[in-house]
Amino acid sequence: MGAFDLLSIAGSALGVHQTWLDTLASNISNVNTVTPTSQNAFQAQMLIIRSAPGGGVEVAGIAQSDPAGRLVSDPGNPLADADGYVRAPDMDLSSQMTQLIMAQRGFQASVQVTKEAQESYQSALQIGRA
Repeated sequence: MGAFDLLSIAGSALGVHQTWLDTLASNISNVNTVTPTSQNAFQAQMLIIRSAPGGGVEVAGIAQSDPAGRLVSDPGNPLADADGYVRAPDMDLSSQMTQLIMAQRGFQASVQVTKEAQESYQSALQIGRA
C-alpha cells in the first residue's frame, strides 16, 4: 500500500456514497408517484457496488425495482382505472429513509478518513522539513 492509497480509497468511497445519496433522493422524491394501471410504475434504483481493482469501491451497476409496482385503490385519483386502481412504485419510504441515513453516515465517515489522512500526511511533511 502506497503513501496516498488511503486518500484514493476514501475518495472512491466518497464517490460511491454520493451516488447512493443521489439515487436515494430520486427514489424518495418519487415514492408517491402513481401512474395509470396501463403504464409501468416508477422504478426505484438500487446501486450494485463492488471492490475496485487496486483498492476502494466502485459502482458496478444500477438495479431497478419491478416496473409492475403495486396496485393501490384510489378511486378519486384522475389516473385511476375503471376499478379505481392506480399503479404505485414497489418501494417503502421507511426503507429508503433508513438507507439514506446509512449513506449519509458512510459519506461522513469517508470525509473524516480523508481529513485524518491529510493531517497525517501534513504532519509527516512537517517532520521531514525539521
